[in-house]
Amino acid sequence: MKNIKLAYLLLIGVLTLLWLMADGVIGAPYQFFALRASMMNYTGIIGIGAMSVGMILSLRPARLEPLLGGLDKGYRLHKWLGITGLVFSIIHWLFANAPKWAVGWGWLERPARKPPVEQQNVILAFFDSQRHLAESIGEWAFYGALALMVLALVKWFPYRYFFKTHRILAIAYLLLVAHAVVLMKFSYWGEPIGPLMVMLMAAGSVAAVRALTRRIGQQRRIDGTVEALDYHPDNHVLKVTVKLRSPWPGHRAGQFAFVTFDAAEGPHPFTISSAWHGDGRLTFLIKGLGDYTRSLPASLKVGDAARIEGPYGRFEFDSDKPQQIWVAGGIGITPFIARMQALADKPDTPAVDLFYSTSTPDARFIGKVRQIAEAARVRLHVLVAGKEGRLDAEQIRRQVPDWKSGDIWFCGPARFGQALRRDFAARGLPAEDFHQELFDLR
Repeated sequence: MKNIKLAYLLLIGVLTLLWLMADGVIGAPYQFFALRASMMNYTGIIGIGAMSVGMILSLRPARLEPLLGGLDKGYRLHKWLGITGLVFSIIHWLFANAPKWAVGWGWLERPARKPPVEQQNVILAFFDSQRHLAESIGEWAFYGALALMVLALVKWFPYRYFFKTHRILAIAYLLLVAHAVVLMKFSYWGEPIGPLMVMLMAAGSVAAVRALTRRIGQQRRIDGTVEALDYHPDNHVLKVTVKLRSPWPGHRAGQFAFVTFDAAEGPHPFTISSAWHGDGRLTFLIKGLGDYTRSLPASLKVGDAARIEGPYGRFEFDSDKPQQIWVAGGIGITPFIARMQALADKPDTPAVDLFYSTSTPDARFIGKVRQIAEAARVRLHVLVAGKEGRLDAEQIRRQVPDWKSGDIWFCGPARFGQALRRDFAARGLPAEDFHQELFDLR
């Protein structure tokens, strides 16, 4: 989380600083409509700048994963930037329209219009001639982007529709880029803010075109076939084994992939629950949480096609500590199963305590987890929420008295992880020793 917070603040800070250097609003005598023009430029720059970086992140760039701490963190930053772009676009729209309303209501007096200055530069003259069209394009693109972003933030909006409508945002973004290029203050192009905005909007436009042509992640896609299925009805978890048709680059325990079983539904992110043994097989544990995943036990069949894109993620258990504490909530057990399978082949491993909390226990599933834990020499603590109550930090500390000598790896419900993080931080655990998978890509 630290890395993406720094990246977010750095982007907003740099854009703000360069805008201040270019605009000269500080120190200028107060005049409402002059201030309004400056703020429209500022909100427009922050809005399109945030959207541009968000669009770049939508490409799932593997090279940025080490800097951001994983694709899950990158998608969290993508979400923040989308919300920032939305908020600043609304403020931009209000600066454009509210003063007009105030003039119409008699609350403000519009200053006398200055006679237009004839542009000698051919390019600037062309931009001047397109201002009205750019304003109309920007307004309608804003309305479309506003509706699509709200739908993206509404959790009850079905994923299969979100997957399709979210791609349309790329069209709105390209229209907003055209709006920004024409209407950005001419003098900005000769300042440092100008080249930076050109680079951001150009890269964002390339990303938007790739999204519209469905080329995101194209180089990391591999086709396969569903080889085996095993359903656990008590905890609603379906184990899916996929046999790949092409060479897989390999993955580390804790990573995930985007899996497509139905082209109409689109790709869903699932953690890989198997260690890589070079045999061309990947296993996924899929819990029925939504309409689509609940339908898979009945609809998915051995022999069905599957498309895998990945691997992604940095939840890889890298640590030099002699002790590790793993905490899994529900289907959050998945990355730990993959890690235990990998540890079973290694004689020298750190001491590991795995706390598995579930509210829907499945005896057969838990039995398999126990077998894997024994083979990996991992101390397993299973807590059934309906019987033993909810797992908390105090229970973990009682079971692992030397917890300060290790670090904590958490995968499960976000609020559960946040509560554990706060509690352990209050007891002195350094922030960098609590690792949490942010497996919420919407």
